Amino acid sequence: MTLRKFAGLGALLSIVMPGLAMAADEVAAPVLNSGDTAWMLTSTALVLFMTIPGLALFYGGMVRSKNILSVMMQCFAITGLISILWVIYGYSIAFDTTGMEQGVVNFNSFFGGMGKAFLAGVTPSSLTGPAALFPEAVFITFQMTFAIITPALIVGAFAERMKFSAMLIFMAIWFTLVYAPIAHMVWSGNGGLMWDWGVLDFAGGTVVHINAGVAGLIACLVLGKRKGFPTTPMAPHNLGYTLMGAAMLWVGWFGFNAGSAAAANGTAGMAMLVTQIATAAAALGWMFAEWVTHGKPSALGIASGVVAGLVAITPAAGTVGPMGALVIGLAAGVVCFFCATTLKRKLGYDDSLDAFGVHGIGGILGAILTGVFAAPALGGFGTVTDIGAQVWIQVKGVGFTVIYTAIVTFIILKVLDAVMGLRVTEEEESVGLDLAQHNERGYNL
Repeated sequence: MTLRKFAGLGALLSIVMPGLAMAADEVAAPVLNSGDTAWMLTSTALVLFMTIPGLALFYGGMVRSKNILSVMMQCFAITGLISILWVIYGYSIAFDTTGMEQGVVNFNSFFGGMGKAFLAGVTPSSLTGPAALFPEAVFITFQMTFAIITPALIVGAFAERMKFSAMLIFMAIWFTLVYAPIAHMVWSGNGGLMWDWGVLDFAGGTVVHINAGVAGLIACLVLGKRKGFPTTPMAPHNLGYTLMGAAMLWVGWFGFNAGSAAAANGTAGMAMLVTQIATAAAALGWMFAEWVTHGKPSALGIASGVVAGLVAITPAAGTVGPMGALVIGLAAGVVCFFCATTLKRKLGYDDSLDAFGVHGIGGILGAILTGVFAAPALGGFGTVTDIGAQVWIQVKGVGFTVIYTAIVTFIILKVLDAVMGLRVTEEEESVGLDLAQHNERGYNL
């Protein structure tokens, strides 16, 4: 009787177990989440919107009328160039994890492998994300838009004086040797140098803004000042464009920061909220600092304050709370105002459109303050329990990025200057780069 019971049970299990195994497989298999996918598609479009038309208009309005097309052309050309390089090898350098091991420093801690070159293995069914919930193709495009805007930001530092051909080659090499490796070190996961250090950079404080700001500073120093700077007036020719561009950056930045949650979830919602708070605080902080210092608030000032706040909250967006965002925004508005005006005048460098003063300084400030306000004790949502230790980690990440970017950028520029020359002639600079480099005029008056 007992044997018959066991035989019956065995038969029952033989029927039921395959079904249970199939059910387990179905539960374990990653399933595309349409909500996350829709949000990431939207975020990707928003971030591309930041460069074209946002940054193109923001920068275009700040240069003189004879150079508006050259700046816009640079933004468009960079968008095309970096898109192709990202597909060929950039995505692989930044996110291929071959050879990486947590706690082990090797070549792949700095530089990703080539396993994803030419987007090998990427299909419509390839999924990624925190729980593999949206197409890898969307993630690739989302990160591509970050790779596009970072070198485009550098344009603001050397505007009105760099040859278009030299700019293209510089951006291609800089993207390869600076942007993609820094992105890999910070964002690729266990085994990435700064990832293993514990650097907090939710959406690009080090990868995008410090990187671009420092590169811009080196570029403007190597190229030298614009002809007539600082004695010749070089006022922005169309602040309406600049304000429209700043507005587009503000709107697009929600994709930049909230999209970096890689899901339509609570982290994305909080990132959106703190981005708005910090940006508003920075805009007012810059405006009032300028009002007190110079007697009147300016449209250019409030637009610059907007960007400073967006920059500073970027590394912190996924971990700080509303009150932390308020402090970060106010600090960014005031500090970047003085760095972009007083400091630049005292040191005498010609950062044409304040790429370093806003992105470099704002990025450094935001990255360090992330270590403070990510702590739950100060209203943050990170895992920081020792603020001092995390601030030191953030400072290490900032220091490494500044030194690495400065050295490699300097070498690239000096080599290119020796080989092909970086700067237009004095006559071309006087005529304007629109005519000299593109044989076009921005305005036919």
